[in-house]
Amino acid sequence: MTDSRERDAAGRALNARPRDELGRPLPRGSIGVPRISEDVTYTPEQALITAQDLLNRGRAFHAHEVFESIWKSSAAADRWMWRALAQLAVGITHAQRENRSGAIALLRRAAETIDRPALHDVDGVALAAYARTLADQLEAGGDPTATALAPRLTRGKPNDKPFTN
Repeated sequence: MTDSRERDAAGRALNARPRDELGRPLPRGSIGVPRISEDVTYTPEQALITAQDLLNRGRAFHAHEVFESIWKSSAAADRWMWRALAQLAVGITHAQRENRSGAIALLRRAAETIDRPALHDVDGVALAAYARTLADQLEAGGDPTATALAPRLTRGKPNDKPFTN
């Protein structure tokens, strides 16, 4: 089988295809939503603000890309948290795409990792509770595309912005 993906100078596959709001690939030449550049670097504060905005707008896949970017560029001691946040965002993405089993698996994995005091004012314990509750609802047959509140990433006032599908 021939790999026809576009590659950068180092041979890494590029994500050149446009994507929809839920991160699903669209046919080449389609108009998709703006993507998170693979070359962008974030401070922890910038990553959390950007990801929270994306989650609030129903773009969990794109929030995952933000978390993945900082996960890859952060200090080794911080990586566990960014990876867990990326897993949480992918779990939400699977729910939005109606992939119940994928959502449950990723949400539970994220909950196990993030369920402790986290860094950068991230409320790991609350995020773990959120992930477990959403996974429980999906396991019980809840509608994976139902509008719900986006998780609040940092400590502070409750998040009053819904994420939408």
